[in-house]
Amino acid sequence: MAEITWIKLKTDMFEHDKIRLIESLPDSDTIIVIWVKLLAAAGKANSNGFIMLSENIPMNEEEMATIFNRPLNTVRLALQTFKRYGMIEVDGEAIRIKNWENHQNIDGMDKVKLQNRLRKQKQREKQKQLQLGHVTSRDSHATDIDKELDIDKIKKEKRKEEDKELSCKHDSAYKEIIDYLNLKAGTSYRSTSKATQSLIKARLNESFSIEDFKTVIDKKVFAWLQDENFSKYLRPTTLFGTKFESYLNERVRGYESNRTSHAKEYSDGINF
Repeated sequence: MAEITWIKLKTDMFEHDKIRLIESLPDSDTIIVIWVKLLAAAGKANSNGFIMLSENIPMNEEEMATIFNRPLNTVRLALQTFKRYGMIEVDGEAIRIKNWENHQNIDGMDKVKLQNRLRKQKQREKQKQLQLGHVTSRDSHATDIDKELDIDKIKKEKRKEEDKELSCKHDSAYKEIIDYLNLKAGTSYRSTSKATQSLIKARLNESFSIEDFKTVIDKKVFAWLQDENFSKYLRPTTLFGTKFESYLNERVRGYESNRTSHAKEYSDGINF
Protein backbone atom coordinates (compact mmCIF):
# COMPACT_ATOMS: atom_id res chain seq x y z
CA MET A 1 0.00 0.00 0.00
CA ALA A 2 1.41 3.39 -1.02
CA GLU A 3 2.04 6.11 1.57
CA ILE A 4 -0.84 8.55 1.00
CA THR A 5 -1.44 10.87 3.94
CA TRP A 6 -4.44 12.94 2.81
CA ILE A 7 -8.03 12.67 1.66
CA LYS A 8 -10.54 15.29 0.47
CA LEU A 9 -13.36 16.49 2.73
CA LYS A 10 -15.73 19.03 1.22
CA THR A 11 -16.56 22.09 3.30
CA ASP A 12 -20.28 21.63 2.58
CA MET A 13 -20.40 17.97 3.63
CA PHE A 14 -22.69 18.78 6.58
CA GLU A 15 -25.20 20.37 4.21
CA HIS A 16 -25.61 17.09 2.33
CA ASP A 17 -29.01 15.39 2.73
CA LYS A 18 -27.45 12.07 3.78
CA ILE A 19 -25.41 13.67 6.56
CA ARG A 20 -28.49 15.57 7.76
CA LEU A 21 -30.44 12.31 7.89
CA ILE A 22 -27.61 10.69 9.86
CA GLU A 23 -27.64 13.60 12.32
CA SER A 24 -31.24 12.71 13.18
CA LEU A 25 -30.22 9.19 14.33
CA PRO A 26 -29.19 8.07 17.81
CA ASP A 27 -25.40 8.27 18.28
CA SER A 28 -25.28 10.53 15.20
CA ASP A 29 -22.02 12.19 16.25
CA THR A 30 -20.32 8.82 16.66
CA ILE A 31 -21.66 7.61 13.31
CA ILE A 32 -20.26 10.68 11.55
CA VAL A 33 -16.90 10.16 13.27
CA ILE A 34 -16.93 6.55 12.03
CA TRP A 35 -17.62 7.83 8.50
CA VAL A 36 -14.58 10.10 8.64
CA LYS A 37 -12.49 7.25 10.10
CA LEU A 38 -13.61 5.01 7.21
CA LEU A 39 -12.51 7.66 4.71
CA ALA A 40 -9.16 8.00 6.46
CA ALA A 41 -8.70 4.21 6.56
CA ALA A 42 -9.51 3.94 2.84
CA GLY A 43 -7.04 6.71 2.08
CA LYS A 44 -4.33 5.05 4.14
CA ALA A 45 -4.93 1.69 2.43
CA ASN A 46 -4.84 3.38 -1.01
CA SER A 47 -6.69 0.39 -2.51
CA ASN A 48 -9.44 1.92 -4.62
CA GLY A 49 -11.59 2.91 -1.67
CA PHE A 50 -11.53 -0.50 0.05
CA ILE A 51 -11.16 -0.57 3.84
CA MET A 52 -8.15 -2.85 4.31
CA LEU A 53 -6.38 -4.16 7.41
CA SER A 54 -3.36 -5.03 5.26
CA GLU A 55 -2.69 -5.23 1.53
CA ASN A 56 -4.66 -8.47 1.10
CA ILE A 57 -6.91 -8.56 4.18
CA PRO A 58 -10.13 -6.48 4.31
CA MET A 59 -11.05 -4.98 7.68
CA ASN A 60 -14.15 -6.54 9.31
CA GLU A 61 -16.65 -5.02 11.75
CA GLU A 62 -14.92 -6.29 14.89
CA GLU A 63 -11.56 -4.97 13.75
CA MET A 64 -13.12 -1.59 12.91
CA ALA A 65 -14.63 -1.39 16.37
CA THR A 66 -11.23 -2.03 17.94
CA ILE A 67 -9.21 0.25 15.64
CA PHE A 68 -11.81 3.06 15.63
CA ASN A 69 -12.25 2.66 19.44
CA ARG A 70 -16.04 2.56 19.13
CA PRO A 71 -18.68 0.04 20.37
CA LEU A 72 -19.27 -2.86 17.98
CA ASN A 73 -23.05 -2.30 17.86
CA THR A 74 -22.51 1.35 16.95
CA VAL A 75 -20.09 0.36 14.18
CA ARG A 76 -22.65 -2.09 12.83
CA LEU A 77 -25.40 0.56 12.94
CA ALA A 78 -23.11 2.99 11.14
CA LEU A 79 -22.27 0.48 8.39
CA GLN A 80 -25.95 -0.39 7.92
CA THR A 81 -26.75 3.32 7.63
CA PHE A 82 -23.94 3.99 5.13
CA LYS A 83 -25.03 1.01 3.04
CA ARG A 84 -28.67 2.15 3.05
CA TYR A 85 -27.69 5.63 1.87
CA GLY A 86 -25.37 4.30 -0.84
CA MET A 87 -22.20 5.62 0.82
CA ILE A 88 -20.48 2.21 0.90
CA GLU A 89 -20.77 -1.07 -0.97
CA VAL A 90 -20.00 -4.57 0.26
CA ASP A 91 -17.99 -6.90 -1.98
CA GLY A 92 -17.81 -10.28 -0.24
CA GLU A 93 -15.95 -9.60 3.01
CA ALA A 94 -14.62 -6.26 1.82
CA ILE A 95 -16.21 -2.84 2.32
CA ARG A 96 -15.57 -0.09 -0.21
CA ILE A 97 -16.33 3.64 -0.20
CA LYS A 98 -18.61 4.39 -3.16
CA ASN A 99 -17.57 7.19 -5.50
CA TRP A 100 -14.08 7.03 -4.00
CA GLU A 101 -12.78 9.46 -6.62
CA ASN A 102 -14.85 12.19 -4.88
CA HIS A 103 -12.75 11.74 -1.73
CA GLN A 104 -9.35 11.11 -3.25
CA ASN A 105 -7.48 12.51 -6.26
CA ILE A 106 -6.68 9.28 -8.13
CA ASP A 107 -4.35 11.00 -10.58
CA GLY A 108 -2.67 12.79 -7.68
CA MET A 109 -2.09 9.48 -5.91
CA ASP A 110 -0.47 8.01 -9.03
CA LYS A 111 1.69 11.13 -9.31
CA VAL A 112 2.82 10.80 -5.68
CA LYS A 113 3.73 7.15 -6.22
CA LEU A 114 5.66 8.05 -9.39
CA GLN A 115 7.51 10.87 -7.62
CA ASN A 116 8.46 8.59 -4.72
CA ARG A 117 9.72 5.95 -7.11
CA LEU A 118 11.77 8.46 -9.11
CA ARG A 119 13.22 10.02 -5.96
CA LYS A 120 14.36 6.63 -4.66
CA GLN A 121 15.79 5.75 -8.06
CA LYS A 122 17.74 9.00 -8.15
CA GLN A 123 19.08 8.41 -4.64
CA ARG A 124 20.28 4.93 -5.62
CA GLU A 125 22.00 6.28 -8.73
CA LYS A 126 23.81 8.98 -6.72
CA GLN A 127 24.90 6.45 -4.11
CA LYS A 128 26.22 4.17 -6.83
CA GLN A 129 28.22 7.03 -8.37
CA LEU A 130 29.76 7.86 -4.98
CA GLN A 131 30.74 4.23 -4.40
CA LEU A 132 32.41 4.06 -7.81
CA GLY A 133 34.45 7.17 -6.99
CA HIS A 134 33.03 9.36 -9.73
CA VAL A 135 33.09 12.43 -7.48
CA THR A 136 36.78 13.14 -6.89
CA SER A 137 37.02 16.93 -6.67
CA ARG A 138 34.99 20.13 -6.54
CA ASP A 139 35.44 20.74 -10.29
CA SER A 140 34.61 17.17 -11.23
CA HIS A 141 31.66 17.30 -8.84
CA ALA A 142 30.32 20.41 -10.61
CA THR A 143 30.83 18.71 -13.98
CA ASP A 144 29.00 15.63 -12.76
CA ILE A 145 26.09 17.79 -11.60
CA ASP A 146 25.84 19.36 -15.06
CA LYS A 147 25.93 15.92 -16.64
CA GLU A 148 23.34 14.66 -14.17
CA LEU A 149 21.02 17.54 -15.02
CA ASP A 150 21.32 16.66 -18.71
CA ILE A 151 20.71 13.00 -17.94
CA ASP A 152 17.69 13.88 -15.79
CA LYS A 153 16.26 15.95 -18.64
CA ILE A 154 16.68 13.07 -21.08
CA LYS A 155 15.18 10.65 -18.57
CA LYS A 156 12.19 12.91 -17.98
CA GLU A 157 11.51 13.12 -21.70
CA LYS A 158 11.89 9.37 -22.01
CA ARG A 159 9.52 8.81 -19.08
CA LYS A 160 6.95 11.08 -20.71
CA GLU A 161 7.08 8.97 -23.86
CA GLU A 162 6.91 5.77 -21.83
CA ASP A 163 3.99 7.08 -19.77
CA LYS A 164 2.18 8.09 -22.96
CA GLU A 165 2.79 4.67 -24.50
CA LEU A 166 1.70 2.93 -21.28
CA SER A 167 -1.47 5.05 -21.16
CA CYS A 168 -2.36 3.97 -24.71
CA LYS A 169 -1.73 0.33 -23.80
CA HIS A 170 -3.93 0.68 -20.72
CA ASP A 171 -6.74 2.28 -22.74
CA SER A 172 -6.58 -0.63 -25.17
CA ALA A 173 -6.55 -3.12 -22.30
CA TYR A 174 -9.55 -1.47 -20.59
CA LYS A 175 -11.60 -1.78 -23.78
CA GLU A 176 -10.56 -5.35 -24.55
CA ILE A 177 -11.28 -6.58 -21.02
CA ILE A 178 -14.64 -4.81 -20.59
CA ASP A 179 -15.78 -5.76 -24.11
CA TYR A 180 -14.97 -9.38 -23.21
CA LEU A 181 -16.93 -9.14 -19.95
CA ASN A 182 -19.94 -7.61 -21.70
CA LEU A 183 -19.83 -10.31 -24.39
CA LYS A 184 -19.60 -13.21 -21.95
CA ALA A 185 -21.93 -11.91 -19.22
CA GLY A 186 -24.43 -10.02 -21.37
CA THR A 187 -23.65 -6.78 -19.51
CA SER A 188 -23.07 -3.26 -20.79
CA TYR A 189 -20.30 -1.82 -18.62
CA ARG A 190 -18.25 1.12 -19.97
CA SER A 191 -14.50 0.82 -20.36
CA THR A 192 -14.27 4.61 -19.83
CA SER A 193 -15.46 4.42 -16.21
CA LYS A 194 -12.69 5.81 -13.98
CA ALA A 195 -13.54 3.39 -11.15
CA THR A 196 -13.37 0.41 -13.51
CA GLN A 197 -10.14 1.63 -15.08
CA SER A 198 -8.61 2.08 -11.64
CA LEU A 199 -9.39 -1.54 -10.72
CA ILE A 200 -7.99 -2.92 -13.97
CA LYS A 201 -4.90 -0.70 -13.76
CA ALA A 202 -4.20 -1.89 -10.21
CA ARG A 203 -4.21 -5.52 -11.37
CA LEU A 204 -2.11 -4.75 -14.47
CA ASN A 205 0.42 -3.03 -12.21
CA GLU A 206 0.59 -6.29 -10.26
CA SER A 207 1.74 -7.98 -13.51
CA PHE A 208 -1.51 -9.78 -14.27
CA SER A 209 -2.13 -10.16 -18.01
CA ILE A 210 -5.20 -9.52 -20.16
CA GLU A 211 -5.52 -13.30 -20.53
CA ASP A 212 -5.68 -13.55 -16.72
CA PHE A 213 -8.66 -11.16 -16.77
CA LYS A 214 -10.36 -13.28 -19.44
CA THR A 215 -9.75 -16.44 -17.42
CA VAL A 216 -11.35 -14.88 -14.32
CA ILE A 217 -14.32 -13.72 -16.42
CA ASP A 218 -14.73 -17.17 -18.01
CA LYS A 219 -14.60 -18.95 -14.64
CA LYS A 220 -17.07 -16.68 -12.86
CA VAL A 221 -19.46 -16.53 -15.84
CA PHE A 222 -19.43 -20.33 -15.92
CA ALA A 223 -20.08 -20.48 -12.15
CA TRP A 224 -22.49 -17.55 -11.68
CA LEU A 225 -24.30 -16.62 -14.90
CA GLN A 226 -27.20 -19.06 -14.44
CA ASP A 227 -27.53 -18.39 -10.70
CA GLU A 228 -29.82 -15.43 -10.02
CA ASN A 229 -28.25 -14.95 -6.58
CA PHE A 230 -24.73 -14.60 -7.97
CA SER A 231 -25.15 -13.34 -11.55
CA LYS A 232 -25.45 -9.78 -10.20
CA TYR A 233 -21.81 -10.05 -9.05
CA LEU A 234 -20.56 -10.35 -12.64
CA ARG A 235 -19.31 -6.79 -12.44
CA PRO A 236 -15.89 -5.11 -12.45
CA THR A 237 -15.90 -4.18 -8.74
CA THR A 238 -16.31 -7.84 -7.78
CA LEU A 239 -14.25 -9.58 -10.47
CA PHE A 240 -11.27 -7.22 -10.57
CA GLY A 241 -11.05 -6.27 -6.88
CA THR A 242 -9.06 -7.71 -3.99
CA LYS A 243 -10.12 -11.31 -4.71
CA PHE A 244 -8.86 -11.27 -8.33
CA GLU A 245 -5.91 -13.61 -7.72
CA SER A 246 -8.00 -16.10 -5.76
CA TYR A 247 -10.62 -16.12 -8.56
CA LEU A 248 -7.84 -16.68 -11.10
CA ASN A 249 -6.52 -19.73 -9.23
CA GLU A 250 -9.93 -21.03 -8.18
CA ARG A 251 -10.83 -24.58 -9.22
CA VAL A 252 -14.36 -24.38 -10.62
CA ARG A 253 -16.14 -27.72 -10.83
CA GLY A 254 -16.95 -28.60 -14.44
CA TYR A 255 -15.09 -25.58 -15.86
CA GLU A 256 -12.05 -27.40 -17.21
CA SER A 257 -14.09 -30.18 -18.84
CA ASN A 258 -16.42 -27.59 -20.36
CA ARG A 259 -13.48 -25.61 -21.74
CA THR A 260 -11.90 -28.80 -23.14
CA SER A 261 -15.19 -29.70 -24.80
CA HIS A 262 -15.45 -26.25 -26.45
CA ALA A 263 -11.83 -26.51 -27.62
CA LYS A 264 -12.50 -29.93 -29.18
CA GLU A 265 -15.61 -28.65 -30.95
CA TYR A 266 -13.59 -25.76 -32.35
CA SER A 267 -10.79 -28.12 -33.45
CA ASP A 268 -13.27 -30.47 -35.17
CA GLY A 269 -14.83 -27.52 -36.91
CA ILE A 270 -11.61 -26.46 -38.59
CA ASN A 271 -10.61 -29.92 -39.83
CA PHE A 272 -11.46 -30.37 -43.49
